[in-house]
Amino acid sequence: MRPEKQNLTKEYLARLNASPFFIVVDYKGLNVGHMSELRKRLREKAGAEFHVVKNSIFRIAAKEAGVTDLNGSLAGQLAVVTGQKDISTAAKVVKTFGKEFERLKISFGYLNNERLDQPSILTLADLPSIEVLRGQLLGVLNAPATKFVRLLNTPATQMARILKARQEKMGEAAPEPAPVPA
Repeated sequence: MRPEKQNLTKEYLARLNASPFFIVVDYKGLNVGHMSELRKRLREKAGAEFHVVKNSIFRIAAKEAGVTDLNGSLAGQLAVVTGQKDISTAAKVVKTFGKEFERLKISFGYLNNERLDQPSILTLADLPSIEVLRGQLLGVLNAPATKFVRLLNTPATQMARILKARQEKMGEAAPEPAPVPA
C-alpha cells in the first residue's frame, strides 16, 4: 500500500477508535455546497463530523478497528459520520438533511461495535433529545415523591377542616362574648 493510503487509513482508524459510533451514508448527487451545509449542521447540533472516504481505505480501517462484518455493504459513493456525543442527535441531523435534499441515504452504522441497520438508525433519529429524556426521567422520579407528600398531608388537612367546621358550628350555637369595657 502506498504511504498516502497508509496515512489515510491511520487517520480513519483514529477517527473510528475515538468515536463510539459511526453512520455510513450514500451521498450520491450532493454537491459541495450541500456537503458543507451538512458538515456545519453536524458540527453545531451534534458535535459530529462528516468525511468522504474511499471504500477500500474505510474497509481496511474498519477491519483494524474491529468492525468485521461489513459484508460488501461498502459500495457506491460513501461518507462516514463520526462523533463524540450522542448518536441519536447525529442521526436526526442526517435524517432531516436527507429529507430536505432527497439525495442523502443512510446505509448502516455501528454503535459500540454493534451493527445498526437503516431502520434502527432512523428509530434512533426519532428519539427525543437527551435533555428532553432527562426532563421526562426527572418527572417520573419526582411524581411518587409528590404523591407521597400529598398523601401525608391529607389527614392533617382533613383534621383541620373538621376542627374549623366544629368551631364554626359551635360559634353559631353560642353567641360571641361581648367585649369587655376598659
